[in-house]
Amino acid sequence: MISNTTMATALLFCLTISGLPSSPRQNSAWHPLFNGKDLAEWTHVGPGSMSVENGLLRGHGGMGLLYYKAHPFSNCTFRIVYRMQDSNDNSGVFIRIPVEPHEEWMPVHYGYEVQIDNHPETSGEDDYHITGTLYSLTKPLAKPGRPGPEWNTMEITLSGPRTIVTVNGAKVTDYTEGDPVPARKFDFEPQRGRRPDTGYFGIQNHSDKDIVFFKEISVRYAK
Repeated sequence: MISNTTMATALLFCLTISGLPSSPRQNSAWHPLFNGKDLAEWTHVGPGSMSVENGLLRGHGGMGLLYYKAHPFSNCTFRIVYRMQDSNDNSGVFIRIPVEPHEEWMPVHYGYEVQIDNHPETSGEDDYHITGTLYSLTKPLAKPGRPGPEWNTMEITLSGPRTIVTVNGAKVTDYTEGDPVPARKFDFEPQRGRRPDTGYFGIQNHSDKDIVFFKEISVRYAK
């Protein structure tokens, strides 16, 4: 069931989808969003927390969301370098969040989660929930996710209404707003519908049983 807070946020989403400021226009270099030292430009919502340990970002408990609060993003590429603590762990990278989140479920229902989970079948899910897909919306073009403790590099490109995801150099998702998606199977899956071209970015901490370490979170703005 969606909370009153989530429904109110959805209404705000409808009012603000065309009015968000764009990402700052900078050169084509990679700009770190995570500095490896602290979370000064980030805010956590929902259960659990995230911390920096030995230069790596990791979650504690959950399900919660750490989001970058300085500004929303459009027409850019994110680079996320991560590894799972065990052979397989669950997390996600959130994009196109319509407004600053005040709880953890609005981004799930009205943004996109780029999934981190190499074996979703262990929780009764399927290929629509595998690493590099838009969670429950797209099927993978490839399955290049590496098990822990190997490092993975995910790149997420936002180009207007188009979202492209590569993992370890292989394209997993190429989705444009309006492309067909399957019907919802579970209440915890996102609501269907268009996402904004400009939105906030976040990292999920899923649970104490699913620990993912993040070494790099950077962005490169489109020219």
